[in-house]
Amino acid sequence: MSVTIQRTSAEENQSGNVAKNSNRKIPNSKTGRWLWFWVGMSGIAMVSATAGALLAVSLTSTPLQQAQLSPQEEAVFDGDRISGSGFKFSQLTRPVNILLMGMSVLPPDVDNPPAETKNLGYQAQVNSFDGLSDVMLLIKFDPETKKIIMLSVPRDTRTEIEGLGIKKINYANVKGGPALTAKTVSNLLDGVAIDRYVRINVLGVAKLIDALGGVTVYVPKDMKYQDESQHLYINLKAGKQHLNGDQALQLLRFRHDALGDIGRIQRQQMVLRALMDQSLNPATVAQLPKVLDVVKEHIDTNLTVEELVALVGFGVRTNRSNMQMLMVPGRFSEKNEYDASYWLPNKQGIAKLMAQNFGVESQQAQEQQTTEPGSLRVAIQDSTGSDYNTLRPLIRTLEKAGYRNVYVSKPLSQEPLDVSKFVAQQGDGNSAASIRDLLGFGEVSVESTGNIASDVSIQIGKDWLQQKALLEKSGQP
Repeated sequence: MSVTIQRTSAEENQSGNVAKNSNRKIPNSKTGRWLWFWVGMSGIAMVSATAGALLAVSLTSTPLQQAQLSPQEEAVFDGDRISGSGFKFSQLTRPVNILLMGMSVLPPDVDNPPAETKNLGYQAQVNSFDGLSDVMLLIKFDPETKKIIMLSVPRDTRTEIEGLGIKKINYANVKGGPALTAKTVSNLLDGVAIDRYVRINVLGVAKLIDALGGVTVYVPKDMKYQDESQHLYINLKAGKQHLNGDQALQLLRFRHDALGDIGRIQRQQMVLRALMDQSLNPATVAQLPKVLDVVKEHIDTNLTVEELVALVGFGVRTNRSNMQMLMVPGRFSEKNEYDASYWLPNKQGIAKLMAQNFGVESQQAQEQQTTEPGSLRVAIQDSTGSDYNTLRPLIRTLEKAGYRNVYVSKPLSQEPLDVSKFVAQQGDGNSAASIRDLLGFGEVSVESTGNIASDVSIQIGKDWLQQKALLEKSGQP
C-alpha cells in the first residue's frame, strides 16, 4: 500500500536551506558533538548572543543516529531544515512533527539477542531499538501557534501495516523500523507529515528521570504487580510522592487494571506533564550535559544537534497552558470480536482531531458539523469527596443549557484539586472552553486524562464549592 505524506515545510525554508539526508552514516566519534550539544543546550536560556554565535559555528549537522536507513526509508521523513542558521541556530523556523517511540525490548523481540541474556532465568531488557514500540507519541512543535501538541497512539491500535496486513501498530517497528512505523502512523492519521523520529528504550527512561532528579507526581492508586519472566516488580502506594527513575518506570509500565493500555497512556501523560513542569526551565537546561551523557546510548534519532537545540529551546519558551496531550480516538474491541485484544480507531474522531490540532484537512473532517451541546458527552469527576447532592446544581445548570448527556464517573486520580479542570478528552478545546465559560470557574486542559468515553470531563476542584453557593442563589435547586 502506498502512502502520500502531507508536508509541513514552509515555502521560505525550501530555498537555499534544504538539507536532504541521503546516504547517512553512523559517525565514528560522538564525543565532540555531544560536548557541543551540551553547551548549546545551556546556551538556549543562559548564554549571551556572542556565545550563541560561537556555538552556531561549532555545532555539527550530523544526525545522532544509531540506525542505518536506506535512501527509501530516509525519504519517508521530511528532511527540510527546521532550525535557523547563524545567530538563529536555536530558533525553530517552522512547524515540525516528531514521532517519539518508547522501546520495551526483551531478548525474544530481536533476531540476535546478546549472548549474556540467553541463560538468564528471566527476560532481561536489552539495549536495542529493534523490538516492539510500546509507546508512540506524535509531537507537534508549532512556532506559529506557540503550541506543543502530543498525540498518544495506543500500542494495541488495530491498523494496516504495509506489507504485513492488519496488525497491532506497535509491530511495525519490528519489521520495518522507524520508517515503516512512520508510514503506518501517517496512514492512520489521515496522511499527516512526519518530519523526524526519536527512539528511546526502556533502559534509558529510568536513567533519564534519575538524571533529571526524579519526578513528583500523584500515584492514582496502590499498584502491585510481579512478573518473574521480565524481572518486573511493581510496588507503589497511592498518593503524592517523589519518584526515582525505577519507581517512575513502575508507574509508566503498570497496565493491569480495567483500562489496560489506555490507563497506562493516561498515567504516561500525567508523568510527562509533571516532568515538563519540573524540567523545562533554564536551571535544568544547564544540567543537560550530565543528562545526555547518561542516556545517549539508549537514544536513536535522525534529528541533528542544531534541531535538538531548537526543539528544547522552543519547549523552554512555551507556556505550559499551550502544551496539549491527546489520544487517538477509539474503543476497546469486545470479547471474541477479533482474535486478539485491540484498540479500534474511530475514523471520524481522528479526522476531527487531526483537522483541529494538526492542520490535516480530510473530506471526512470537512463534512462534520460543529459540535452541538446536546451531542457532547460530559463526564463529571469529583476530587473533593462531595456527594451527588452537592453536584446536582452543576448537573442542572448543564442540562438547562442543552447538555443532555451528563454523567458522573470515577476520576483517574484521587488527588484533591484546588482548581477544577475542564478536560478536552477528544481534543475539542473549544467545547471544553464553552462549558467552562457557562459555569464560570476552573481552567481548560487539552489532554486525555479524563473519562475515556467523554468528550469533556469536568474534574471538580475546591473552587466548585465556592461557585455552588452562587448557583444556588441564582435559583438552582
